[in-house]
Amino acid sequence: MNDNNSVLNTNSIAFIGLANEYCQAMRTASQTEPDEFIDKMLHLLPRLYISATDLSVNYVEDEEPLIDSALEEEGYESVRRDVAALMGEDDIYLEVFEEDMKYSETPVSASIAEGLADLYQVFFNFIYTVQDTTDEVTAMAILAIRDDFRAYWSATLCNVLRALNHLKNRI
Repeated sequence: MNDNNSVLNTNSIAFIGLANEYCQAMRTASQTEPDEFIDKMLHLLPRLYISATDLSVNYVEDEEPLIDSALEEEGYESVRRDVAALMGEDDIYLEVFEEDMKYSETPVSASIAEGLADLYQVFFNFIYTVQDTTDEVTAMAILAIRDDFRAYWSATLCNVLRALNHLKNRI
């Protein structure tokens, strides 16, 4: 990214920093204790959500916003496995907002590790796209991640946040 941040506002720059911090926390999950990791996620996820709701740029382009797919399956699986091992039996939670739940007589479960890895993929690809590039490319990536937030990853974030909150505050 060049030195001229005229197309990026303060919130967009903060979001880039938060996304990077999230990726670092996921990459080092295996080196933390479960309680420490849960605290870190409960600190980052709400901030990412709030920041994503306010994403905007001072840039208009006719092209479709795009984020490069850079994370390979091995990288995704590595962070998912590390978090699953860290969470142990607490990794699985009941998912009440799953569409299939309406038609199921049995509970639908979800994985904290998978949800966090899905978010990692979003943020990793975003950071990969915006590192060492122009403000215009960064602006397009911000527009794309904002659209993706509204379309799908906001729900993943909220669901995982709810499960982590439950683990943090259980008696």
